[in-house]
Amino acid sequence: MKSNRSKKYILGFAVAFLLPLSFYLIAILKGKDKLSLPMHYRLIALDTVIRDGHRFQDSIFYQVPDITLTNQLGKVVQLNKDLKNKVLVIQFLFTNCSSVCPAITKNMGVLQKAFKKNDTLVQLISITVDPARDSVAAMRAYAERFHVNHDRWWMLTGDKQAIYNYAKDALQMQIGNGDGGVEDLVHSDQLVVLDEQRVIRGYYKANDPFDLKRCADDVVLIGMEKKRKHSLQIK
Repeated sequence: MKSNRSKKYILGFAVAFLLPLSFYLIAILKGKDKLSLPMHYRLIALDTVIRDGHRFQDSIFYQVPDITLTNQLGKVVQLNKDLKNKVLVIQFLFTNCSSVCPAITKNMGVLQKAFKKNDTLVQLISITVDPARDSVAAMRAYAERFHVNHDRWWMLTGDKQAIYNYAKDALQMQIGNGDGGVEDLVHSDQLVVLDEQRVIRGYYKANDPFDLKRCADDVVLIGMEKKRKHSLQIK
């Protein structure tokens, strides 16, 4: 019990306290042009361009396609279309889960608290892997349980196969096949971050306080990133 309390203290301290400090430190480093930006994932092509008479090689990365789902308020939404200019932090869960899901969701709540003063930068996204049971009402009740800000954190349900395809193919997350098998409710305990162009920028262990802190810092860095094409480190 004492160990769990210590871990929660470390987690709350690392994110809620150190995130505002990160803004300050990042601003200093940015002034010295020493920022180390989060990687871009899933390179699909290299393109040679000419700027000012010089040849540059630009990296083209996979952009996660849109998906249409319904949030906890019963509103039909599209993640790309309706959340333009926002960084997304995405998790998968199901409301009847009694093991990892509540812990991950609670840690998403830590992120919500950390970005309370800068909540226009990021949108938290929780998607059910059990939409047959997780109705809009169930997702609303789950949201209330974790004190969700309905504007800044969507809890989504919808078409089962669309959800599984999105998680498995678009985001490359660990998940079942969505075919009704015994592994359907198996899903990753990671968070995935998408930038404004819907390029994957990182995967983070939601129950690791240091990884959660890294996720928060990466969101800040992505928000500060210059909006222009440039050569990037390849994952």
